[in-house]
Amino acid sequence: MTNIAICAPATPITRDQQTALEELVAAEFPAHRVTFHDQCFDRQGHFAGDDLRRLTALLECANDPAFDVVWFARGGYGSNRIAEAAVARMNASARTKTYIGFSDCGYLLASLYRSGIGQSVHGSMPVSARSEGGRDAIRRVLRWLEGDTSGVEPSLDGTTPAAAFNLITLAMITGTPLMPDLSGHVLMVEEVSEHLYSVDRLFFHLAATLPRLAGLRLGGVTDVPENYVEFGQNEEEIARYWCDRAGIPYLGRALIGHNSANRVVPFGLASPPSRT
Repeated sequence: MTNIAICAPATPITRDQQTALEELVAAEFPAHRVTFHDQCFDRQGHFAGDDLRRLTALLECANDPAFDVVWFARGGYGSNRIAEAAVARMNASARTKTYIGFSDCGYLLASLYRSGIGQSVHGSMPVSARSEGGRDAIRRVLRWLEGDTSGVEPSLDGTTPAAAFNLITLAMITGTPLMPDLSGHVLMVEEVSEHLYSVDRLFFHLAATLPRLAGLRLGGVTDVPENYVEFGQNEEEIARYWCDRAGIPYLGRALIGHNSANRVVPFGLASPPSRT
């Protein structure tokens, strides 16, 4: 049995989303048990409770030896406000866990990876359980926890460490105490709801701040707002342009992003966790 704790380090989810995930797990994944922290449903303005409430819930899930996995309920914005404090307060039990999320929760994945705490994993989150495409993405995560690697990003070869981030999240992490050393990694990036000029601006920043990478792969760049004038380059042309300027090998596309094709990317060199 894999015991999975779910908390919301950024923004809240609804009881309907909780029910949708619980029904999926009960019907298809009897070897897993999911436990939602009550904090997932708190709301204080934009956030799932204030910073202290979100930090406390995360630590209760991470530091509890009864849980094997901490799964972040959704992204949004806010996990950066508690990431450094959370890592500083994690105990020995937290160091044995798998942590799953993406988008804004990349702040936490980065900080955990930097500190060598558990296994950081880019993967879809419980908030998606109400749509069929979202359920498919969630199934990839749950199967990976069972040892099935069919839902892993197909370019991973097991010989080069990898990491995956939302572009704007990664750009905000660089130069902060949350930033891990990504030297020699294949870095995968994706973005949602940003103009193409903003995508270009984010690559400009990252090209000047990233270490020497093994290469970069571009995931989905989705829900791009229409600008008053066309930018003149598409997302892949932008990525190639900045990779060329920075001397980063451009390796092609990756199946990650804010869509139902989102694949699992374990950080570093990792295989699925074994559970007893």
